[in-house]
Amino acid sequence: MASRTLLKGGHVITMDPELGDLARGDVLIEGSKIAAVGPDLEAADAEVIDVSGDIVIPGFIDTHRHTWETAIRGSAPNATLDDYFVEILDSFAPLYRPEDVYASNLAGALECINAGITTLLDWSHINNTPEHPDAAIQGLKDSGIRAVYAYGSANTSLQDYWFESSIAIPADDVRRVRETYFPSDDGKMTMQLATRGPGFCKPEVVEAEWRLARELGLPITVHVGMGRLAGRFGMVEQLSDMGLLGPDITYIHSCYLSDEEWQMVRDTGGTISIAAQVELQMGHGQPPIAPCRLHQLRPSLSIDVVTTVPGDMFTQMRAVFGSERVLVNAEAWKADCEIPDDTITARECLEMATINGAYTVGLEDRVGSLTPGKQADVVVIRGDDINTAPVIDPVAAVVLAADVSNVDTVIIDGEIHKRNGKLVADVARALELVTRSRDYLVSQNQNRKPEWLPIG
Repeated sequence: MASRTLLKGGHVITMDPELGDLARGDVLIEGSKIAAVGPDLEAADAEVIDVSGDIVIPGFIDTHRHTWETAIRGSAPNATLDDYFVEILDSFAPLYRPEDVYASNLAGALECINAGITTLLDWSHINNTPEHPDAAIQGLKDSGIRAVYAYGSANTSLQDYWFESSIAIPADDVRRVRETYFPSDDGKMTMQLATRGPGFCKPEVVEAEWRLARELGLPITVHVGMGRLAGRFGMVEQLSDMGLLGPDITYIHSCYLSDEEWQMVRDTGGTISIAAQVELQMGHGQPPIAPCRLHQLRPSLSIDVVTTVPGDMFTQMRAVFGSERVLVNAEAWKADCEIPDDTITARECLEMATINGAYTVGLEDRVGSLTPGKQADVVVIRGDDINTAPVIDPVAAVVLAADVSNVDTVIIDGEIHKRNGKLVADVARALELVTRSRDYLVSQNQNRKPEWLPIG
């Protein structure tokens, strides 16, 4: 790739409030960064990519995905959250070898890139041995994606690790991974700690893991307030009672927080990750868009598990959009009044999938908008395909019309990873590895083997 690249003539949605949108504009990339955004830019010696009629956006940011589950995609299509704990965490997870984690992370990250997701927070609770996190990190690295590796617990025993667990994440191994792979926070890949939190762990374990994260300068990401179990734990309130709340925490799902807990999150600067399709489908609860808006929080979006839902951000934006508007509309009908003007908009959904995601994973100063000086994580969506043309409102085209097939170009850190609708990667190798892992994992888990699958 040329050291300078000019995306020319597209509908440019910058997600930068000062720059706004350009009906017809250019994006100039120099090295790994965005150099300029504007109409009719000149750039001698640049590779020019004609994006006339297409839509140029910052890359999507997935703020929470269990990427290791790629090899068992679609294995729990009808699962509730309770089913998932048994069918996935207690059945498949203990079988995972390091090579299965590598294959899943490589293929899963390439899936993200193919769908226009340029930054992925990998919530990696599959660290059955010290070799497992090494494999996970290598898979992410080999894909070329911008990644936040969130070191989580092992999954060798559902009872030991997820019900009032007395087993903490191994501090020595977390330190090893931090020192080996993430000696600074300035790289293309960064690190967080993926904790289980109150209710899932005993208080002394929670305190130990929070203390470890803060000792190492690692942000914390934790599931709270979802489903029948965690919805009763009052997890944020418990964390407050322990004196552990802070701006370094991302709360995933948050479907069943009390008003007091929402205020605690707001007051302490916490961030929110919503996985709307999973929450609607698996019984976590209503995606908490309304309380986020009420408390002036900036929710982000995430995929969660491809065992049960699609792995793209288009699905998540539409799930959020529909799930929130149906509630607002129903309340208006019930009250026999007009639908409020301030209900959720398509642009808000795109914000959640881009700039809010950057904010949530602590990278807003680097990515999330097409702002000169930020890293060049840029996506081009075709505007002349049968399902996107003709473009009237580019934001609406992205949020409500486009899908993965329309993602034409994906640039991460200034490098093209998808061109003309095709990944620039060894996809055949990734598919071979992840299929081989599927064959092994399913063959070892006879209770989950579909009759049609040709595995001995």
